[in-house]
Amino acid sequence: MLSYLQAVVIGLTQGVTELFPVSSLGHSVLLPAVIGGSWKPLVTQSSSADSGSSFYLAFIVALHVATATALLLFFRQEWVRIIGGFFRSLRPSLAARRIVAEDDDSRLAWLIVIATIPVGLTGVTLEHTFRTIFAKPLAAAIFLTLNGVILLVGERLRRTSEVAVAAGGLNGEPGEPRHGTRPILSLSFKEGLGVGAFQVAALFAGISRSGVAMVGGLVRGLSHEDAARFSFLLATPVIFAAGLLKLPSLTGPAASHIHGQILVGVAVAFVSAYLSIRFLVKYFETRTLAPFAIYSLVVGIACVVRFSV
Repeated sequence: MLSYLQAVVIGLTQGVTELFPVSSLGHSVLLPAVIGGSWKPLVTQSSSADSGSSFYLAFIVALHVATATALLLFFRQEWVRIIGGFFRSLRPSLAARRIVAEDDDSRLAWLIVIATIPVGLTGVTLEHTFRTIFAKPLAAAIFLTLNGVILLVGERLRRTSEVAVAAGGLNGEPGEPRHGTRPILSLSFKEGLGVGAFQVAALFAGISRSGVAMVGGLVRGLSHEDAARFSFLLATPVIFAAGLLKLPSLTGPAASHIHGQILVGVAVAFVSAYLSIRFLVKYFETRTLAPFAIYSLVVGIACVVRFSV
């Protein structure tokens, strides 16, 4: 069974690591394995072949919905405009094309829709395979280490993209503000699809969805601030869809004896996720992914050593 202490600790971990670029899925596997004792059975639960019988997976589903709700609440004004822009673009006339081209909210809505397609299709078809094979401590530790490498490489590639944007490449214009970065809306739909495709890597436990999406944005010339904002907007429908798809598991036998723990975990995950978003939006105005890369490398390598002996 899941204790209230476990519900609080895992809820806090989920709320923070889902948005910090250090992988919530990886931590949901590694944390119980590192603590051991009564926590260790949760590791087996996380890679259960039958997700409908796993109380831990049912609990994680609830935490995902809480995190997505926090994202939706924080960016509520943007989502009102984005959803309005999306429906304006659906008008059954040739004017819809002009709306998408000229209406910033409609264009952003379609960027999000298109960027969500790769991870949506891959998640529906391969989520079970990824979870049962790779949601294990050693594999999660290896991928967390790889996550650190990806973030560091992303920072190095960012410098190259800044030079290209400043010179007028990557669809940017010379002399753009913020030292050769470009706004989100300057992304083409093809580039948006490419950024969204980075999220597929997050199906591996240990690879951060927000981290790889940010790297995708940085490579295309976005600033850290805009790359973070775009990654959070992309994450909202993905996390919501993943949670809602498996929401029936919360009404099944797997969750029948942990409703209290679920409510506590959801509350903790929601609050910690909301505070994390507020912190990160401010943080990425002036800071980089480097500290998160170092954290991923240190913790990942330490866990590789721990679980390979």
